[in-house]
Amino acid sequence: MTRVLPFALCAFALLGPPARHGLPGSPGQTASFRSANELVVLPVVVTDRKGRYVTDLPQDRFAVYDNDRRVPLQLFTNEDTPVTVGLLIDTSGSMRPKIGEVVAATMAFARTSNPDDELFAIRFDDTVRDAIPERKMLLARDLEELKSAMLALMPNGQTTLYDALMAGFDRAAEGTRPRKIVILISDGGDTSSRATLAQVVARARDSNVALYTIGLYDPDDVDRNPGVLKTLAQTGGGERFLPESPGKLMQICETIAREIRSGYTIGYAPPDHDGAFHRVRVEIEPRDRRFVVRTRPGYVAGAASTERERR
Repeated sequence: MTRVLPFALCAFALLGPPARHGLPGSPGQTASFRSANELVVLPVVVTDRKGRYVTDLPQDRFAVYDNDRRVPLQLFTNEDTPVTVGLLIDTSGSMRPKIGEVVAATMAFARTSNPDDELFAIRFDDTVRDAIPERKMLLARDLEELKSAMLALMPNGQTTLYDALMAGFDRAAEGTRPRKIVILISDGGDTSSRATLAQVVARARDSNVALYTIGLYDPDDVDRNPGVLKTLAQTGGGERFLPESPGKLMQICETIAREIRSGYTIGYAPPDHDGAFHRVRVEIEPRDRRFVVRTRPGYVAGAASTERERR
């Protein structure tokens, strides 16, 4: 993208002084920062024990701990505004019988999303390529153009899953929306990437991207690696899904779209600028066992310079 500020800076610029409302939360992003004026911004999802989203909690119910130190909140909002979403779609040969369900699920995701969400799509098999011609970013409302791009997918070859994720982080950084989401859909482990899992995990920690992973595994698939998908999703603050059949993929994609629109965004000034990984914990107070809270596990202090150098 035109060079985009880290999410913390975008939120600060859009909202002005801390504690204003207007930027929505979605799971799985972290803030990079370079000065005390920038905020660590953590999208947070709260559900009840039945998995239903809880969207009406006031600011004073939230407590945030940075490396076990409670920090005062300077940003809080739960409104729905557009995001940039990247769809990473496995088009290796083994996906041939499942690609129809993937196309249907992709369209269901777009229909459930904010109409002004910005979408890009990357296909990966032996190589990693943009699925939408001319590296375009579509709006979620551009359903016919998105459908045309999805119907052109022709599965073949091996699986460059890690390379696709690295490309997805790069493309997400080109989006014009302050919040970034990547959704990975694959039916196997990596078989031919140049990038390594360690490199992808490190990039996910440094990135402002929320990562969701969906594994369409066959029971006898020797390449299946659901543990990797879980690690990646947890690092990115998203969630891993393992549908029992491709037919359930549509429901999962709709669930992700609703979750993106149903979260909170919480921001605070970083207590340290030490270049280290800081663990973050968000709690609801007073404690209430009815609520389940999910957010990114932490952020790398000072990662903004690294992100900008990569761009």
